[in-house]
Amino acid sequence: MLSKRIIPCLDVKDGRTVKGVNFVDLRDAGDAVELAAYYAEQGADELVFLDITATHEKRKTLVELVQKVAKELNIPFTVGGGISTPEDVGVLLNAGADKVSINSSAVRNPNLISELASRFGSQCVVVAVDARFAAGKWEVYLNGGRLATGIDLFDWILEAERLGAGEILFTSMNHDGTKNGFANETLAKLSEMVNIPIIASGGAGNREHFADTFIEGKADAALAASVFHFKEIEIPSLKNYLKSKNIPVRI
Repeated sequence: MLSKRIIPCLDVKDGRTVKGVNFVDLRDAGDAVELAAYYAEQGADELVFLDITATHEKRKTLVELVQKVAKELNIPFTVGGGISTPEDVGVLLNAGADKVSINSSAVRNPNLISELASRFGSQCVVVAVDARFAAGKWEVYLNGGRLATGIDLFDWILEAERLGAGEILFTSMNHDGTKNGFANETLAKLSEMVNIPIIASGGAGNREHFADTFIEGKADAALAASVFHFKEIEIPSLKNYLKSKNIPVRI
Protein backbone atom coordinates (compact mmCIF):
# COMPACT_ATOMS: atom_id res chain seq x y z
CA MET A 1 0.00 0.00 0.00
CA LEU A 2 1.31 3.45 -0.90
CA SER A 3 2.09 5.83 1.93
CA LYS A 4 -0.75 8.18 2.81
CA ARG A 5 0.21 11.82 2.30
CA ILE A 6 -0.19 14.75 4.68
CA ILE A 7 -0.50 18.07 2.85
CA PRO A 8 -0.61 21.51 4.49
CA CYS A 9 -2.39 24.11 2.37
CA LEU A 10 -1.28 27.73 2.29
CA ASP A 11 -3.69 30.37 1.05
CA VAL A 12 -1.71 33.14 -0.59
CA LYS A 13 -2.89 36.67 -1.25
CA ASP A 14 -0.57 39.22 -2.85
CA GLY A 15 2.30 36.79 -2.29
CA ARG A 16 1.70 36.35 1.45
CA THR A 17 -0.04 33.63 3.40
CA VAL A 18 -3.38 34.57 4.89
CA LYS A 19 -6.29 32.89 6.68
CA GLY A 20 -4.74 32.81 10.08
CA VAL A 21 -1.26 31.49 10.54
CA ASN A 22 -0.10 31.60 14.14
CA PHE A 23 3.55 30.61 14.49
CA VAL A 24 5.23 32.52 17.26
CA ASP A 25 8.58 30.97 16.38
CA LEU A 26 8.58 32.29 12.83
CA ARG A 27 9.78 35.82 12.24
CA ASP A 28 6.90 36.45 9.90
CA ALA A 29 4.04 33.96 9.77
CA GLY A 30 2.78 35.60 6.59
CA ASP A 31 5.94 34.71 4.70
CA ALA A 32 5.06 31.78 2.45
CA VAL A 33 8.68 30.79 1.86
CA GLU A 34 9.46 30.57 5.56
CA LEU A 35 6.30 28.55 6.22
CA ALA A 36 7.04 26.21 3.33
CA ALA A 37 10.50 25.49 4.69
CA TYR A 38 9.07 24.90 8.16
CA TYR A 39 6.50 22.39 6.92
CA ALA A 40 9.06 20.54 4.82
CA GLU A 41 11.26 20.25 7.90
CA GLN A 42 8.28 18.98 9.95
CA GLY A 43 7.73 16.09 7.54
CA ALA A 44 4.91 17.31 5.29
CA ASP A 45 4.74 15.09 2.20
CA GLU A 46 3.64 17.86 -0.13
CA LEU A 47 2.45 21.45 -0.01
CA VAL A 48 -0.37 23.22 -1.80
CA PHE A 49 -0.33 26.98 -2.46
CA LEU A 50 -3.60 28.55 -3.49
CA ASP A 51 -3.53 32.11 -4.73
CA ILE A 52 -6.96 33.01 -3.41
CA THR A 53 -7.06 36.38 -5.16
CA ALA A 54 -6.34 34.89 -8.56
CA THR A 55 -9.58 33.54 -10.05
CA HIS A 56 -11.97 35.97 -8.42
CA GLU A 57 -9.98 39.09 -9.12
CA LYS A 58 -8.53 37.80 -12.39
CA ARG A 59 -4.94 37.89 -11.15
CA LYS A 60 -2.19 35.52 -12.16
CA THR A 61 -0.40 33.43 -9.57
CA LEU A 62 2.82 35.02 -8.44
CA VAL A 63 5.62 33.32 -10.31
CA GLU A 64 8.23 35.03 -8.19
CA LEU A 65 6.86 33.38 -5.06
CA VAL A 66 6.93 29.97 -6.73
CA GLN A 67 10.59 30.45 -7.64
CA LYS A 68 11.49 31.37 -4.06
CA VAL A 69 9.53 28.46 -2.60
CA ALA A 70 11.05 25.99 -5.06
CA LYS A 71 14.53 26.97 -3.88
CA GLU A 72 13.58 26.13 -0.27
CA LEU A 73 11.61 22.93 -0.79
CA ASN A 74 12.66 19.31 -1.21
CA ILE A 75 9.07 18.03 -1.34
CA PRO A 76 6.56 18.32 -4.20
CA PHE A 77 4.38 21.40 -4.28
CA THR A 78 1.23 22.30 -6.14
CA VAL A 79 0.17 25.79 -7.14
CA GLY A 80 -3.39 26.83 -7.92
CA GLY A 81 -5.39 29.97 -8.54
CA GLY A 82 -6.11 31.80 -11.78
CA ILE A 83 -4.68 29.10 -14.03
CA SER A 84 -6.62 29.08 -17.28
CA THR A 85 -4.17 28.36 -20.12
CA PRO A 86 -1.33 25.94 -20.92
CA GLU A 87 0.92 29.02 -20.97
CA ASP A 88 0.08 29.75 -17.31
CA VAL A 89 1.01 26.18 -16.44
CA GLY A 90 4.27 26.24 -18.40
CA VAL A 91 5.36 29.38 -16.57
CA LEU A 92 4.60 27.88 -13.14
CA LEU A 93 6.27 24.54 -13.84
CA ASN A 94 9.32 26.35 -15.20
CA ALA A 95 9.39 28.43 -12.03
CA GLY A 96 9.64 25.22 -9.99
CA ALA A 97 6.11 24.01 -9.22
CA ASP A 98 5.66 20.23 -9.48
CA LYS A 99 1.93 20.28 -10.14
CA VAL A 100 -0.83 22.75 -10.85
CA SER A 101 -4.33 22.75 -9.46
CA ILE A 102 -7.18 23.85 -11.70
CA ASN A 103 -10.73 24.37 -10.51
CA SER A 104 -13.11 26.92 -12.05
CA SER A 105 -11.21 27.03 -15.35
CA ALA A 106 -11.55 23.24 -15.77
CA VAL A 107 -15.32 23.33 -15.32
CA ARG A 108 -15.66 26.23 -17.76
CA ASN A 109 -13.36 24.56 -20.28
CA PRO A 110 -13.06 20.81 -19.61
CA ASN A 111 -10.72 20.38 -22.59
CA LEU A 112 -8.13 22.33 -20.62
CA ILE A 113 -7.61 19.13 -18.57
CA SER A 114 -6.77 17.03 -21.63
CA GLU A 115 -4.67 19.81 -23.12
CA LEU A 116 -2.56 20.08 -19.96
CA ALA A 117 -2.31 16.30 -19.54
CA SER A 118 -1.06 15.80 -23.08
CA ARG A 119 1.40 18.68 -22.93
CA PHE A 120 2.80 18.29 -19.40
CA GLY A 121 1.67 14.81 -18.27
CA SER A 122 -1.28 13.80 -16.08
CA GLN A 123 0.99 13.68 -13.02
CA CYS A 124 1.14 17.52 -13.11
CA VAL A 125 -2.62 18.04 -13.29
CA VAL A 126 -4.65 18.23 -10.09
CA VAL A 127 -8.34 18.96 -10.59
CA ALA A 128 -9.70 20.69 -7.48
CA VAL A 129 -13.42 20.36 -6.88
CA ASP A 130 -15.46 22.31 -4.32
CA ALA A 131 -18.89 20.79 -3.74
CA ARG A 132 -21.81 21.27 -1.39
CA PHE A 133 -24.39 18.68 -0.35
CA ALA A 134 -27.96 20.00 -0.38
CA ALA A 135 -31.37 18.52 -1.18
CA GLY A 136 -29.90 15.04 -1.49
CA LYS A 137 -27.28 15.98 -4.07
CA TRP A 138 -23.61 17.00 -4.23
CA GLU A 139 -23.29 20.07 -6.45
CA VAL A 140 -20.06 21.55 -7.83
CA TYR A 141 -19.32 25.21 -7.01
CA LEU A 142 -16.90 27.65 -8.67
CA ASN A 143 -14.96 30.80 -7.78
CA GLY A 144 -14.05 29.72 -4.27
CA GLY A 145 -17.54 28.43 -3.52
CA ARG A 146 -19.36 31.55 -4.65
CA LEU A 147 -21.05 30.19 -7.77
CA ALA A 148 -23.35 27.16 -8.00
CA THR A 149 -23.10 25.23 -11.28
CA GLY A 150 -25.87 22.64 -11.15
CA ILE A 151 -23.20 20.03 -12.03
CA ASP A 152 -23.24 16.73 -10.14
CA LEU A 153 -20.02 16.01 -8.22
CA PHE A 154 -19.75 12.35 -9.26
CA ASP A 155 -20.39 13.07 -12.95
CA TRP A 156 -17.72 15.77 -12.92
CA ILE A 157 -15.08 13.62 -11.18
CA LEU A 158 -15.57 10.81 -13.72
CA GLU A 159 -15.30 13.33 -16.55
CA ALA A 160 -12.13 14.87 -15.06
CA GLU A 161 -10.52 11.44 -14.83
CA ARG A 162 -11.54 10.58 -18.40
CA LEU A 163 -10.00 13.84 -19.65
CA GLY A 164 -6.65 13.10 -18.00
CA ALA A 165 -6.61 14.49 -14.45
CA GLY A 166 -3.81 12.94 -12.41
CA GLU A 167 -5.43 13.60 -9.02
CA ILE A 168 -8.64 14.98 -7.56
CA LEU A 169 -8.58 17.44 -4.66
CA PHE A 170 -12.09 17.27 -3.22
CA THR A 171 -13.23 19.90 -0.72
CA SER A 172 -16.58 19.43 0.99
CA MET A 173 -17.99 22.90 1.56
CA ASN A 174 -20.32 21.39 4.20
CA HIS A 175 -17.34 20.19 6.24
CA ASP A 176 -14.81 22.93 5.53
CA GLY A 177 -13.94 24.91 8.66
CA THR A 178 -16.14 22.80 10.97
CA LYS A 179 -13.27 20.68 12.39
CA ASN A 180 -15.76 17.81 12.70
CA GLY A 181 -14.03 15.45 10.29
CA PHE A 182 -13.87 14.89 6.54
CA ALA A 183 -16.73 13.84 4.21
CA ASN A 184 -15.69 10.20 4.47
CA GLU A 185 -18.74 8.51 2.99
CA THR A 186 -18.49 10.64 -0.15
CA LEU A 187 -14.70 10.29 -0.30
CA ALA A 188 -15.01 6.50 -0.17
CA LYS A 189 -17.55 6.57 -2.99
CA LEU A 190 -15.24 8.78 -5.09
CA SER A 191 -12.24 6.53 -4.39
CA GLU A 192 -14.20 3.51 -5.57
CA MET A 193 -15.34 5.28 -8.75
CA VAL A 194 -11.96 6.41 -10.06
CA ASN A 195 -8.45 5.00 -10.39
CA ILE A 196 -6.61 8.22 -9.62
CA PRO A 197 -5.68 9.48 -6.14
CA ILE A 198 -8.23 11.44 -4.13
CA ILE A 199 -7.04 14.18 -1.75
CA ALA A 200 -9.48 14.85 1.10
CA SER A 201 -10.01 18.46 2.12
CA GLY A 202 -12.37 20.21 4.51
CA GLY A 203 -13.08 19.28 8.11
CA ALA A 204 -9.79 18.33 9.79
CA GLY A 205 -9.95 18.99 13.52
CA ASN A 206 -7.92 16.28 15.24
CA ARG A 207 -5.60 13.34 14.56
CA GLU A 208 -8.48 10.85 14.56
CA HIS A 209 -10.07 12.68 11.63
CA PHE A 210 -6.98 11.95 9.54
CA ALA A 211 -7.04 8.26 10.48
CA ASP A 212 -10.76 8.12 9.68
CA THR A 213 -10.39 9.66 6.23
CA PHE A 214 -7.62 7.22 5.32
CA ILE A 215 -9.52 4.17 6.61
CA GLU A 216 -13.23 4.93 6.16
CA GLY A 217 -12.83 7.58 3.47
CA LYS A 218 -10.23 5.58 1.51
CA ALA A 219 -8.47 8.88 0.77
CA ASP A 220 -4.93 8.79 -0.63
CA ALA A 221 -3.95 12.09 0.97
CA ALA A 222 -5.39 14.58 3.44
CA LEU A 223 -5.09 18.33 3.16
CA ALA A 224 -5.61 20.83 5.97
CA ALA A 225 -4.81 24.43 6.76
CA SER A 226 -5.73 25.94 10.12
CA VAL A 227 -5.02 22.88 12.30
CA PHE A 228 -1.44 23.01 11.03
CA HIS A 229 -1.11 26.80 10.89
CA PHE A 230 -2.20 27.16 14.52
CA LYS A 231 -0.19 24.12 15.64
CA GLU A 232 -3.32 22.39 16.90
CA ILE A 233 -1.83 19.34 15.19
CA GLU A 234 1.90 18.94 14.64
CA ILE A 235 2.87 16.80 11.67
CA PRO A 236 5.46 14.57 13.43
CA SER A 237 3.00 13.55 16.17
CA LEU A 238 0.22 13.11 13.59
CA LYS A 239 2.38 10.74 11.58
CA ASN A 240 3.40 8.76 14.65
CA TYR A 241 -0.26 8.46 15.59
CA LEU A 242 -1.19 7.24 12.09
CA LYS A 243 1.66 4.75 12.16
CA SER A 244 0.36 3.41 15.49
CA LYS A 245 -2.96 2.79 13.69
CA ASN A 246 -1.12 0.78 10.99
CA ILE A 247 -1.67 3.47 8.39
CA PRO A 248 1.37 3.65 6.10
CA VAL A 249 3.07 7.05 6.31
CA ARG A 250 6.50 8.40 5.45
CA ILE A 251 8.25 9.19 8.74
